[in-house]
Amino acid sequence: MRTATLGPEQRTGALAAMAERELDVLVVGGGVVGAGTALDAATRGLSTGIVEARDWASGTSSRSSKLVHGGLRYLEMLDFALVREALKERGLLLSRLAPHLVKPVPFLYPLEHRGWERLYAGSGVALYDAMSVSSGYGRGLPVHRHLSRRRALQVAPALKKDALVGGLQYYDAQVDDARYVATLVRTAAAYGAHAVNRTRVTGFLREGERVVGARLQDLEQGGEFEVRAKQVVNATGVWTDDTQGLIAERGQFHVRASKGIHLVVPKDRINSSTGLILRTEKSVLFVIPWGRHWIIGTTDTDWDLDKAHPAASSADIDYLLEHLNSVLNLPLTRDDVEGVYAGLRPLLAGESEATSKLSREHTVAHPVPGLVVIAGGKYTTYRVMAKDAVDEAVHALDVRVADCITEEVRLAGAEGYHALWNARARIAARTGLHVARVEHLLGRYGSLTEEVLELIADDPQLGEPLPAADDYLKAEVVYACTHEGARHLDDVLTRRTRISIETFDRGTRSARECAELMARVLGWDSAQIDREVEHYEKRVEAERESQRQPDDLTADAARLGAPEIVPL
Repeated sequence: MRTATLGPEQRTGALAAMAERELDVLVVGGGVVGAGTALDAATRGLSTGIVEARDWASGTSSRSSKLVHGGLRYLEMLDFALVREALKERGLLLSRLAPHLVKPVPFLYPLEHRGWERLYAGSGVALYDAMSVSSGYGRGLPVHRHLSRRRALQVAPALKKDALVGGLQYYDAQVDDARYVATLVRTAAAYGAHAVNRTRVTGFLREGERVVGARLQDLEQGGEFEVRAKQVVNATGVWTDDTQGLIAERGQFHVRASKGIHLVVPKDRINSSTGLILRTEKSVLFVIPWGRHWIIGTTDTDWDLDKAHPAASSADIDYLLEHLNSVLNLPLTRDDVEGVYAGLRPLLAGESEATSKLSREHTVAHPVPGLVVIAGGKYTTYRVMAKDAVDEAVHALDVRVADCITEEVRLAGAEGYHALWNARARIAARTGLHVARVEHLLGRYGSLTEEVLELIADDPQLGEPLPAADDYLKAEVVYACTHEGARHLDDVLTRRTRISIETFDRGTRSARECAELMARVLGWDSAQIDREVEHYEKRVEAERESQRQPDDLTADAARLGAPEIVPL
């Protein structure tokens, strides 16, 4: 497999190629499901295109809890099929498809009651482990263990002594969700898919009842054009109903948005060697290790306001802090919070009781000939969703198409990753970088790290860390533009890196330097650099203001005070 590059030239070429010749499959939506669908179609030998109105993963797929998990709480709901499916996918990602991006993470579940709770919760976690192993892909994670209160407090000293009588420790996995999607898109492109972000679908092409393609608007360079395709797949998540509206057809189901917010705090604010999972009256609360930080989440509330920029209100933040502080020795305050982000889950909501119970499951529909809709589901099971969507699409093609093979297709950067990890000390010695820096790069790029190192070899200044966000090298900003499809400052600070949530300044101190680095690749003049920095600063201020508001309505109004860098 050749390594795909998603730079400015590639984007121009992909647009031209899609407009020139009819595709087998056109995927609308650049989140994890859309990207997975493009990879599935391309690896079956289908000519494939994928378009995204904003940036790759700019919606739900960059704002998740960043967990790859079976969904322990779904066992309690007796949804064994969903858990079994998700645990198989978790194992595949960890062991074969993306070991450079998906990593094991331990969680402690504090027990509050003696006797019955250990038996009840312990049985559930034991079943979780057993289902993982029975999937054939679960042997890479340690099994759960029972802990006394003394031992639980040793692994998580931050907990109050009276908050638990013992504990259970088990393992799941985590991922940088936005990075994973960008890597999926690159992998699809490596197998021949045409991938273009910042390109909006303005309507569908029709021949009678049949959908035969889409009208696209290039939001970067301007211009509109038509792309013809034998099958179009609508994989737009919480925008599913909006996209369906372009054909004026009543859908077989509807998607409602549920808002989940997360806080990011420095690692030293919570003294623990393990993640935490806590019960709340509505759901569960995770405290997830994230490099030099913790991610705390999440909430689950209906949202019917702006889908592009869901806002976290003051009440949301207080909710998370209050529940976490109820078990911590040293309570967290607003001053401890580095970053806040909000995402929307696409939940299926049907017109009947049976459909509304679909919840975190997914469904596929063919509302009119030529158009397939995929919706619902969860991040971990994206590959299964993609398979089902392409299976539905190929039923309508006149040629025999190969079965799904993505269970075997490693993502870009996975091949050779383990060998490079074993050689990380030698790489450090060769490049002059600290071994911890090499580990950081391998955990983000896998075997593609060599491409980042080549940039540094050509320009040693790119081997320096960003002064206000020193977890990241300057080379990573340039690489985001040359190889990963970043078009704007927000793309780099929010999704190619996580500077926007990992620093107290939310990335504003890094903005100008990053913009100047990007300008070399994207050809920006000083006016465009100023515009990018000003837009980012206004975005951060609007988000801060929204987080001071008491409720969703006022928070949404405050967040909308910052305009889009590329108006839709």
